[in-house]
Amino acid sequence: MARIKSNLPNESAELFLTDGGLETTLVFLEGFDLPYFAAFDLLKDEKGYQAIKEYYRRYLNIAKEFRTNFILESPTWRANPDWIHKLGYPATALTEINTKAVQLLVDLKKEFESDIDSIVLSGCIGPRGDGYTPGNRMTAEEAETYHTAQIAVFADTSVDMVSAITMNYVEEAIGIVRAANANNLPVVISFTVETDGKLPTGMRLKDAIEQVDQSVANPPAYFMINCAHPTHFVDELQAGKNQQWTKRIRGIRANASCKSHAELDEATTLDRGDPQELGIENKRLKDLFAHLNVFGGCCGTDEEHVRTIASQTRTA
Repeated sequence: MARIKSNLPNESAELFLTDGGLETTLVFLEGFDLPYFAAFDLLKDEKGYQAIKEYYRRYLNIAKEFRTNFILESPTWRANPDWIHKLGYPATALTEINTKAVQLLVDLKKEFESDIDSIVLSGCIGPRGDGYTPGNRMTAEEAETYHTAQIAVFADTSVDMVSAITMNYVEEAIGIVRAANANNLPVVISFTVETDGKLPTGMRLKDAIEQVDQSVANPPAYFMINCAHPTHFVDELQAGKNQQWTKRIRGIRANASCKSHAELDEATTLDRGDPQELGIENKRLKDLFAHLNVFGGCCGTDEEHVRTIASQTRTA
């Protein structure tokens, strides 16, 4: 599909914000029932559709307030074949769901494009399995075949890129990059790390980034870290401060909570952490790594967290 080129964060030194914890906000703060944490399921009726649209509006208004750019991630983290099937949708619904989700972003971009310099549309891809636990691991070849279904749909929409969020083992990330390459889409890989700064498989972030870059024809536009508190991975980053692999990381979507993934999995209430502390921790990262220019939140974060992050990182 012909698309108007938007400047991606790796092509700019300017600050890009994105949203916070979509699913935790919808479940814990707005009272929606999200089976399997699948936000896309709300698109099926007007009430859910408008709730998601209003959610994004709140973050776009933060970008407008702080005069930053913005990345709109589609609510499609679970909109891949296995999860669609688990929710009782027919396989043919994959195209309709992902296309409808992107159209929501297109409408929001039109609404805010006179207020925000650059709004990047990103098709969000989640793992085939659990976001925290790398069970039933695929080979890179299997992952490419599996994720091509969703990525091919995105290629026929207006997205500027695709972002793979909560990747917890390297083979799936490689497969996604290869599928994006085949569909001529820029791709971002965001790894989940544990409290020790390593992937759930025990692989070091350095090794994961280098292996992805070396295993594909066209490397990702950049990498991100998500679904962990900054204190979990700052030491790992500092150890590689002047190395090439840390320069490949452009974005942070941190958790509000300092708890481990195992603790969060067992939680029945929302741990919002300390928004001010999270803002300061993100500023610390920006001070250490000036090239970081994508900031948002992950589990437990909402507009207060992202507003604080915007305020802190803008002055870093």
